[in-house]
Amino acid sequence: MEQNKTIKNPIPSAITRKGKVLIFSAPSGSGKSTLINQLIASGLQLHFSISATSRQPRGSEQDGVEYYFISPEEFRKRIAAGEFLEYEEVYKDKYYGTLKSEVDRNLDLGRNIICDIDVLGARNIKKYYQDQSLSIFIQPPSIEALRQRLENRGTESPEAIDQRLERAEFEISFAPEFDVTIINDNLEKARQEVLSVVKAFLQK
Repeated sequence: MEQNKTIKNPIPSAITRKGKVLIFSAPSGSGKSTLINQLIASGLQLHFSISATSRQPRGSEQDGVEYYFISPEEFRKRIAAGEFLEYEEVYKDKYYGTLKSEVDRNLDLGRNIICDIDVLGARNIKKYYQDQSLSIFIQPPSIEALRQRLENRGTESPEAIDQRLERAEFEISFAPEFDVTIINDNLEKARQEVLSVVKAFLQK
């Protein structure tokens, strides 16, 4: 069961950097990952932000590739030092977060960064990077359509699906805070809309 997210509110950045930040958020089952992968395949030279975590590497995962792996103690020290744009303790001592230094390093190299994050983390990153960032919320056509998608996956119990739908309603309530909301009722149409808004933002 997820614990409540605790977020330090970072001071908005006053520095103009070479790259830009694309912030994506959506309820589970909305097609966000598919749309992000299609966007990356479009040739816009986008890079994923690498998150930090306090969990142990799994399988062939490598530090600095899938995640930055740090101990729970070090994670808490960095939280206290204000080094995270956002973070979450998903389970006891299992933290995930986005380091300011990681995003800024890539932006200073002129890279455009994608952050795939939940709504509360998205709000914090937008607050920090302001006009250097574009926040995009991918919304399902309806909660019932989302239920159908989750049921069609066949990977979760009815109770787990109900929990995801409850979470989805919470997340959708934040959609008005995003720069752009795209309703994914047709994947190709949504793909074109994402590509269009991202291209326009990067060309500013």
